[in-house]
Parts: sequence; structure tokens; C-alpha cells
Amino acid sequence: MEVLELYELSYSDLLLVSSNNVSLEELERVELSSKAIMEALGPMGPGLLSITGVPKAAALRWNLLPLARKLALMDPNHRKLILKDHKLGSDVPLKNPDRKVSSFAMQIKYSNDIEDTRVNSEHELVSGFDNLGNGFRELGICMMELGLRLARICDRAIGGQELEQSLLESGTAKARLIHYHSVLEKTILVQEARPKKAVSSKRIRIGDEVKRSGGDDSSNLWQQWHYDYGIFTVLTAPLFVLASNAQASKEREEECAYPNGHTYLQIFDPSKKNVFMVKASHESFIIQVGESADIISQGKLCATLHSVARPPKFEHLSRETFVLFLQPAWNKTFSTEDYPMNQISGTSKEIKCDDESESRRITEEIQKIVPPLAMRLKNGMTFADFSRETTKQYYGGTGLQSNK
Repeated sequence: MEVLELYELSYSDLLLVSSNNVSLEELERVELSSKAIMEALGPMGPGLLSITGVPKAAALRWNLLPLARKLALMDPNHRKLILKDHKLGSDVPLKNPDRKVSSFAMQIKYSNDIEDTRVNSEHELVSGFDNLGNGFRELGICMMELGLRLARICDRAIGGQELEQSLLESGTAKARLIHYHSVLEKTILVQEARPKKAVSSKRIRIGDEVKRSGGDDSSNLWQQWHYDYGIFTVLTAPLFVLASNAQASKEREEECAYPNGHTYLQIFDPSKKNVFMVKASHESFIIQVGESADIISQGKLCATLHSVARPPKFEHLSRETFVLFLQPAWNKTFSTEDYPMNQISGTSKEIKCDDESESRRITEEIQKIVPPLAMRLKNGMTFADFSRETTKQYYGGTGLQSNK
């Protein structure tokens, strides 16, 4: 698979290009950066870019991301207490032992208020999670700024202020701390959920179970192909953790380099009609275009079709990331009158890969699970209606956002 080197926008340039006061000496630099941004996020680009050099990014990332795995693997009752204390929820069924990911969520307001969410001293078991809630807010607010400034830049290039204003009117953004389970973790979670008598009678060894389950997955993806339906999705560069044992949260674990040098975020680039593995530096932030931005910009921004792949032959490897979903207000109304609906059938385009059979397999897989935008969007729809219809067509049921 080919590798995509993202366009890197420095934080200093982000500040400059989004500024209202630019000197004549800086004008050329601003125009060149703005053009490069729109090329990366527009119809002829991949629909995402990275931002580097963000102050405090490394510390904020390191303080929060390792907690994802600890939360995912701890005793459910203990975890429930911690989530309640820090005003966190979950949008995946944590009682399902066969889950590929564990996700912990919080709504973050567009303000700089950091609440005191330190738990009571009587909760002795929550050691190490004292700053969990504020960690969410601090990193989330940092990422909000990046998204708002990028929206302002795109608005200027497009004309108007609709993207930035839509974000501000929403008032909040949804943050998720995500743990992608290793093959070994998933196997043990399934075993622990079985009746003890059944497990002991079969005398299954963990290693043997991993060998069998590792090859039986329906795909090599941690997360299936999809579009995000908000305006921008801001992600930390992932943290990969190599653990010596998945049966306890206290075992030795260590951060490891990107497997094969990749983030294992993969995208389909409609302009190149190809699937790419995204490469980004460890301390960068990645910003993807969502379908709402695509719609609001009348196709001048291009939503990113993406998935998360699981590295093969890394049974002990897990992946951690923190994601912020920047969305319009629920009552935001979409107009399709000037939207190029004939350009949104990205999933029906032929996907070019090195291997023709692999190309057909990926094409068929994407077409099965990614409903075309034309089937989910109608003129005059509110964002709430659009998000409900989108999740309904992806996952069935009532289309509640928590299923996303």
C-alpha cells in the first residue's frame, strides 16, 4: 500500500494565516499557505492535513493517551466509578467482550473553563486518574482552537464565515479517548466472559486461542471504512503500546515506534483513486474534513473516507488516540441547491491498488458499508436529521449518535 505524507502546517503558520492582521511582508507567505491548505482539503486533495509545533502538545498527549488502555482493561465496577467521577461516558458497549475498541466520551464546551474534577480521597482505587477529566478538557480545548482557526482560513478562501460560525453556534464538541484492543486483549476478554466451568473444561491455552482468533477476524481493520459527518475531526497522532501480558492492567507496557513507520490510519483519496496509509509525526495533530464541511462549502472541501487498520503479526500491540469531533449545531439547516451531488459518489469510483484482486475486494467492502451521501442527505435537512439518517444507514436501528 502506498504511503501518504500529509501536508504539514506549522502552528505558527496557522496563527499567521488565521490572523486578522497581516503585514505586507507576510502576505505572500499567507497566500501560499492558504492555497496549500485548500489544495490538501479540497476535491483534488486527500481531505486531511497535519499541524505541527503546537505548544504543550507532547505533554498533553502523553498525560492522557496511556489512560485509554488502563480504563479499557480495568474491572468494570472500578471503571464505572472513575467515569462517573470525571463526568465521562462511553459510546461503545463495554459489556461486549468481543469489541475491537473501547471508547470514553465527554462533551466539551467552547470555553477555557477547567473544572475541578479531582475525586474524593475516599476513592483510593482511582490513583493515576486524578486529572482524567481535566486532561480531556485541556487537550480538547487545545484541539478546538486548531479546528476553529482552520475553519476561519477555509471560510476566507471560500467566501463567508459559515464554517467557523457553525462551530461556534454548536457550543460544544464531542471528545473521545479511544483504545484499540490488541488481538491478545480481545481474546482474553472473550475468555473471561465465558462461564468458568466451560473455560476450565476446554483447557484452552491463550497462545493457541490467539493464533486461531487472529486469523478468523472478518477483516484486518480496527475500525471500518466511514466518513465522519461533522465539520472537522481533530486527532492526536496515535500512541502504540506493546504489552507483555494482557491479563492484568499492571503488567509491563511500553510505548513503541509506529509499526512499519505508519499511523495505520488509512484513507481513500478520490482524486488519485487509491488507498493510502497515512504517515504523521508523533507530536502532530491530524485534521480531517467531515461531510458537513463538504456540504456547507458546496464541495470546495472534500470529506475524508477513512478506516483504521490493524498491523499484522503484532498480537500484543494496542493503539491509543484522542479525537475531537467538531460539529454544527443540531438545528443547522443544510442546503443542497448549489451542492455538486454528482461528485459525491466516491465509494462507487474504481479504487486502484497494486493488486487487482485486492482492488476489487476493497471496492466491494467499501460499497457494502458506506452508504452514498445522496441517499442520506436531502435539501432542508437539519444536522440532527442528517446525523440520525447517517448512523441509521451505517448501523441500522434508530440512528442514535451513540452508535457512531
